[in-house]
Amino acid sequence: MKYIDPHIHMSSRTTDDYEAMHKAGIVAIIEPAFWLGQPRTEVGSFKDYFSSLVGWEQFRASQFGIKHYSTIGLNSKEANNEALAEQVMELLPLFALKENVVAIGEIGYDDQTAAEDKYFRMQIELAKELDLPIMIHTPHRDKKNGTYRSMDVLEEHGVDPSLVVIDHNNEETVRDVLDRGYWAAFTIYPRTKMGSERMVELVRQYGPERIIIDSAADWGVSDPLAVPKTANLMREKGMDESVIHTTCYQNALAAYGQSGVMKESDWLQGVEFDQSVRYGGSTVLRGGQAPRKSSPDTTE
Repeated sequence: MKYIDPHIHMSSRTTDDYEAMHKAGIVAIIEPAFWLGQPRTEVGSFKDYFSSLVGWEQFRASQFGIKHYSTIGLNSKEANNEALAEQVMELLPLFALKENVVAIGEIGYDDQTAAEDKYFRMQIELAKELDLPIMIHTPHRDKKNGTYRSMDVLEEHGVDPSLVVIDHNNEETVRDVLDRGYWAAFTIYPRTKMGSERMVELVRQYGPERIIIDSAADWGVSDPLAVPKTANLMREKGMDESVIHTTCYQNALAAYGQSGVMKESDWLQGVEFDQSVRYGGSTVLRGGQAPRKSSPDTTE
């Protein structure tokens, strides 16, 4: 079984994670631009971060046989620094059309402030202008109202719900998100947010249509193998392989494939790599380590 993790912050993870993910069957990932854990204070730090998403991180993933895509956006938390946010908004179009960018995101609300609303709306318009899907971050606090507000704003701007993935759902929000025609994504976190057991029950209750499972693994306590682990639990619970394939692979491809950037052919025959190759002079290897190679015709 092949898997896609359509929301994972690999800039925060190690090469060991990449190797484990590849062995577990993860063939493609999407890395959204997000909050780094402390405030960025200069626009140059955003520029370098966005550059790493479309450059180094794409290369690093490929060296372990995984196809890497990203989303570009100003996260809601940092939208509250308006002087900096204005400068970041000027950067976004420069990166949003890079070769591995599949959406504008993750955007939305954190504390649901006026500034967050302003930059959320601006980025919705940018996505419309560039004909890209949108990845929505729903707030950790007051999630239900924040989710409803996000959908209301999207509808005010005339966005087709089929182009929007609303993430970090839970039992309170899923029915309304699905009823309004959006893709409903779920973050599987250890001991918080949405656990695998709860996820299995939600799929059993609502079925697989427009439901997406991801890990959102980052610099906090999280699990980059959350997608395959949830899939395995679904098997243990007697769920059909077609349901697992739909929620852990196909729906993510269908949603973000609308960008025209993400294509199954990118990884179907394997991701070609050569660990002796360098990116900007850098390699994933250290002294004495033998480089591995892989191509669509042979895997070592």
